[in-house]
Amino acid sequence: MVTSGLSYGSDQSGLIWGYLFGPTTQDETQAMLLSSAAALAWLKNPQERAPGEFIWLHFNLSNTASEKWMSEHAHVADEFNEALHDGSRSTRIELADDTLIAVVNDVLHNFSLDSADTATLWLSVTQHVVISARRTPLKSIERLRQAVERGDAIRSSVELLVHLLRDQADVLVRIVRDAVARVDKVEDSLLAGRLNKQRTDLGALRRILVRLQRLLAPEPAALFRLLQKPPGWVAERDTQELRQSTEEFFVVLSDMSSLQERIKLLQEEIAAQVNEENSRSLYVLTIVTVLALPINIIAGLLGMNVGGIPLAEHAYGFWIVAGIVATFTVVAGWFVVRKQKQD
Repeated sequence: MVTSGLSYGSDQSGLIWGYLFGPTTQDETQAMLLSSAAALAWLKNPQERAPGEFIWLHFNLSNTASEKWMSEHAHVADEFNEALHDGSRSTRIELADDTLIAVVNDVLHNFSLDSADTATLWLSVTQHVVISARRTPLKSIERLRQAVERGDAIRSSVELLVHLLRDQADVLVRIVRDAVARVDKVEDSLLAGRLNKQRTDLGALRRILVRLQRLLAPEPAALFRLLQKPPGWVAERDTQELRQSTEEFFVVLSDMSSLQERIKLLQEEIAAQVNEENSRSLYVLTIVTVLALPINIIAGLLGMNVGGIPLAEHAYGFWIVAGIVATFTVVAGWFVVRKQKQD
């Protein structure tokens, strides 16, 4: 078990936290906190390492000293340094110089569905050294640190990566669960006939889910190549767990796709209801216009300031005109009703 706490800040080398993992038992991992000085001493003396030992060093890239320390002392692969500055941030795990290079997009520590902020985590994994680096606090890496502090059994460096992927999948499950709750609420409002701004909310939620799926889904080609030909130092059990963790991840992404389709159907249903209401309003307006047409025509004719207007001097002229208007209105109303029944 870890014996002491830590802070979220980084030291002068950019190290946020470091752990030394020793031999594991059935129930827990012996993990010890490391300072950058202790980690450097461990890296410089490989002959003094116990069998099964490996370290995990987590760096803050906002500290300009991080990249220099990793290159000079951790001897990370050139592909890892290139990935730190690569414009492509797609999630992937690939093999380079017998090192696993992982680029993982993750949600921020203060993530919410209203903002959907994400950032990138870079990892370099060898048999004895795991290097992770980020610029902003991320949710999954914090869950992994908490698991290490609890003493979860982590036998190897690859298992640490697998644990991270599963933690990220758990975070995604919670995101999907919260999104489902929102969609259920919108659906209940739709069934109750209270649309309000639900269509706009659904559109924003769908865009967020599409963005998360695009950023978090790992590249299948690179992952397939790695699982088919893993490096020699990766145990068969670790390969199987890596395959299972990626399958679990894809299941979560599939659930996210299903939720997007459900949101799309709800948007279409809401759009259909809005169109139906607009059509009904337009129909009522048309009926009113048709019924008012006779009186408007006759009133316009009789209101012309010219001579020869019929019934102008007749004692019952007004009532005669009113009867004519009423007759035309009844006929127009009957025609509209008859037309509606035929439709």
